[in-house]
Amino acid sequence: MIPSLLIANRGEIAVRIIRTARRLGIRTIAVHSEADAKALFVREADEAHLVGPAAASESYLKIDRILEVAKRSGAAAIHPGYGFLSERAEFAEACEANGIIFVGPPASAIRAMGLKDAAKALVAQAGVPVVPGYHGAKQEPDFLRQKAYEIGYPVLIKAVAGGGGKGMRRVDRALDFEAALESAQREAQNAFGDGRVLVEKYVLSPRHVEVQVFADGHGNVVHLFERDCSLQRRHQKVIEEAPAPGMTAETREAMGRAAVEAARAVGYVGAGTVEFIADAREGLRPDRFFFMEMNTRLQVEHPVTEAITGLDLVELQLRVASGETLPFTQDDLRIQGHAAEARLYAEDPEKGFLPSTGRLWALRFPTGEGLRIDTGVVEGDEVTPFYDPMIAKVIAHGPDRETALSRLSSALAETRVAGPRTNVAFLKALADAPGFRAGDFDTGFIDRNLDALGAVERGVDETAVALGALRLLERDMKAASPRAGASSAWDGRDGFQLVGRREQVMPVVVDGTRHDVSVEWAVSGGDAAEADVAVRSGSVTERRLGRYRDLPEAGFVERGDGVYVLDGGRQTFVASFDPFAVDLEHLDAGDSIAAPMHGKLVALFVAAGDRVEKGQRLAVVEAMKMEHALLAPRDGVVAEVSGEPGTQVAEGARLVTLEAEAG
Repeated sequence: MIPSLLIANRGEIAVRIIRTARRLGIRTIAVHSEADAKALFVREADEAHLVGPAAASESYLKIDRILEVAKRSGAAAIHPGYGFLSERAEFAEACEANGIIFVGPPASAIRAMGLKDAAKALVAQAGVPVVPGYHGAKQEPDFLRQKAYEIGYPVLIKAVAGGGGKGMRRVDRALDFEAALESAQREAQNAFGDGRVLVEKYVLSPRHVEVQVFADGHGNVVHLFERDCSLQRRHQKVIEEAPAPGMTAETREAMGRAAVEAARAVGYVGAGTVEFIADAREGLRPDRFFFMEMNTRLQVEHPVTEAITGLDLVELQLRVASGETLPFTQDDLRIQGHAAEARLYAEDPEKGFLPSTGRLWALRFPTGEGLRIDTGVVEGDEVTPFYDPMIAKVIAHGPDRETALSRLSSALAETRVAGPRTNVAFLKALADAPGFRAGDFDTGFIDRNLDALGAVERGVDETAVALGALRLLERDMKAASPRAGASSAWDGRDGFQLVGRREQVMPVVVDGTRHDVSVEWAVSGGDAAEADVAVRSGSVTERRLGRYRDLPEAGFVERGDGVYVLDGGRQTFVASFDPFAVDLEHLDAGDSIAAPMHGKLVALFVAAGDRVEKGQRLAVVEAMKMEHALLAPRDGVVAEVSGEPGTQVAEGARLVTLEAEAG
């Protein structure tokens, strides 16, 4: 076994690798950016080294700095995790040149499968069907537009390098092709350093099924069955499961054989995933699936494969990298039950899944039979705008699909997160969706059901506001109760009075917006602690006796200036209104287009004096490796443009200001 291991990654996968290596008696070395100096994986490693500033391009993607740390610390091997350098052939070559084991496939295999166009040509020669499209080298926009016309809309523009949905755009009309191509190329260049794309026919009603393969350095290659990753948003996987619903033994054999042959064709070693697409309208037939790509690394969703096989894929990676032979053959492997994984992200489904940042004031997960949580953060940590916004993976396993999904749903219902917005309520709705439970879904399922899944603006949760106001009242009463030596009982702010009822308006701030609630006090009988208090917000009234001793504590998370109210996966932040805290900068912001999150301003398409139409693209902000276009809310004229492309912008920063057109 290798004696020491450097982990060239961050987050939950770094934590997972460190814990597995520790169990095997391997010394671990972490590298980290300035933003991750206090991260969980840094704290858990035996030693840690700074490699650069927050931007991944200046830290986690700096091969020379990572190798310098590896040599200085005496690392025998480097595990690249997934993302970052995990699929960079030059990194694998550099490790080999420096006498360091790369825990992954040889550089030749990464290079052969790393470019989608070359990979498709390779597997096509082996007789594996590929999706119709243009996979050539020409990249002129006019040429690609013509190819899209010949293929027939809808088409899919895909980055030649990389994966994870970056540099991928579906285009339904020729009118939208140019903007989609430009955005895909820019995103691909930023994410992978390679802006080239291919254009493919978009398969209607597609199911995304991938096969986990594993190979050792002695010529043994097996597949560890399939995963269904069809529940996607913006080509990013949301919930994955294994095995695939509706999979027949005949199709599993055909897919598994194709995946193993693809791995053999490139001399593969270690863990890899071969991804296929099938037309769900025809079921998972053995003659109707197409090769998409091969990911030459461990996948985010590998825990569901571990659950149904009983294997530890990270341990297998380390053993294979140490020169060991796979301890099983294909005939030894069996599927044990069913597993599903949900990706908990710091994002706001009610606002187009915009990334969310900030301190995790609460982060609490349930425990129970068949549950597993993989996370790289703990309560009190910060979610920053620099990296992927995944907080955790919630994994559930059971003897059958219904049990696994029910356990996943229950676990999500018991998950408590406060601070950044999250998709936990959305995930639970997805796990419970009748169509998904029935196995009637494809990669467009989420987009077709956004309303039913709660991924739409739902307005203020009046119940949460009332509960939050009650909580603030309780806090205020405790702080203002008359104390020994107090000059007067009138100093108290507890609603005490001699007779009758009294009603007053209590101004609060709900998620940053002024909101008035009505508070009704009953006769307290001289004991303010036992006053009957009712708070009305909108049409909702919440009433509590005494010190609100029956409030559900699990639903509240205290913050210095207010309280988070957690209800059904949603969070509402209620704070006392401060009349002196006026945001002067944004008093006239009605016609301002502001940055929806912290990120980088990558493009500005307008200048002062330009006339714009409603829906026109004005700017693009990139955050957490995804691009977000800012559109004109109405027709008008650009009065002012702020910021320069390439600079960082804060959430709420004004970028474009509109004014009415003269006349």
